[in-house]
Amino acid sequence: MLKLTLIRHGKTHGNTLGRYIGGRTDEPLCEEGMRLLREKRYPEASRIYVSPMIRCRQTAEILYPRREQREIALFRECDFGIFENRNYQELSEEPVYQAWIDSNGTLPFPGGESMEIFRSRCCRGFEDCVQDAVKHQCSQAAAVVHGGTIMSIMSRYALPEQDYFCWQIKNGEYYELYLTEELWKEKRKISSWRKG
Repeated sequence: MLKLTLIRHGKTHGNTLGRYIGGRTDEPLCEEGMRLLREKRYPEASRIYVSPMIRCRQTAEILYPRREQREIALFRECDFGIFENRNYQELSEEPVYQAWIDSNGTLPFPGGESMEIFRSRCCRGFEDCVQDAVKHQCSQAAAVVHGGTIMSIMSRYALPEQDYFCWQIKNGEYYELYLTEELWKEKRKISSWRKG
């Protein structure tokens, strides 16, 4: 059995302001974000996968110091296009933002990525990680990624199946996933999970 923990990176300054911090904004953790990570215990892991964004690499360094980080480019956060590094208040007067809200987030981000493309690439990254962990006979791994990345993975592979937005978690929170070889090979599903 493989235990793979999906961890959302710690807080950044943009997160504290409610901004859309996606794949274009490579900002570091803020002091509060680093402090909160150090106050919490996280599951052990012998293989560490990370998004290439600095906030994920810094989080992994705090949680798993001196461990090799394997960067997975497919785990980069969504490209929010013209919404990038702006928050709800700053966008509230823009018709394209209202149209996106009215679509329940199904429209592509203007000038950015579509949810379909984003979710598909996150899932390819997850499958690559599972394959790598199995190949190296790893029983405990962790992936330090973004909220949207985690939501994409959980909505595709977790049982019972739930909508994408049901899987939101806060900075520094995680899902601990358990994958059995049989269920993964047969149905590409996570055997069980718990939130931490």
